Amino acid sequence: MARPDGLAYSTNKEFFNSFPEEEPQETLPKDKQKLKVTLDTKQRAGKVVTLVDGFTGTADDMEALGKQLKTKCGAGGSIKDGYIIIQGDYKIKVITWLKEWGYALTK
Repeated sequence: MARPDGLAYSTNKEFFNSFPEEEPQETLPKDKQKLKVTLDTKQRAGKVVTLVDGFTGTADDMEALGKQLKTKCGAGGSIKDGYIIIQGDYKIKVITWLKEWGYALTK
């Protein structure tokens, strides 16, 4: 078990117990989410991606939303660093779907 500060080994058996376990973050209801949808081309060789930022919740719920959006767009993508990344320019469609599904959006 690794510690949050990166230490991987110690001869002191109690050393690893000094950090409390992180409680999993609860997923906010859809209408309480503050999602932001943007287009990005930085560090992507000029290719456009649609980014969804601001999701507050568990990694599993974020994965599920990302999968739903990728399926609706018919595009690839991933979940990285708190962003849902969809390959291509789908900003208008993603905003429309998120509103239909009851998510709150910010500008």
